[in-house]
Amino acid sequence: MSVWTWLGIAALGGVGAGGRFLLDALVSSLGGGQLPLGTFVVNVSGSLVLGLLSGLALSGSALVLAGTATLGSFTTFSTWMLETQRLAEDARLRLVLVNILFSVIAGVAAVALGRTIGAHA
Repeated sequence: MSVWTWLGIAALGGVGAGGRFLLDALVSSLGGGQLPLGTFVVNVSGSLVLGLLSGLALSGSALVLAGTATLGSFTTFSTWMLETQRLAEDARLRLVLVNILFSVIAGVAAVALGRTIGAHA
């Protein structure tokens, strides 16, 4: 990889992380529910865009920059797991199951939708 690709990874990683922070904060302030909706929206929207990139058959440095650097720093598996574990600590087992099932189902559906859109673009 060129030095420009590495610089792009660093810059776009910051953009993705900043976007995650802003979207999560916005959704969380509007949602105010018991589930971590900010993380849900971030991860599902990131899945949709990654599916789109896949459907567009993006490859090489473009995929590394858009998919790995930007979307990899935008989406957040570790936060999703931590929030799910906190729900479990609070004995909110129903919410744990809802969070896991809805996140996985919505994420897979979003990837599929994104790939379909990308393949027909």
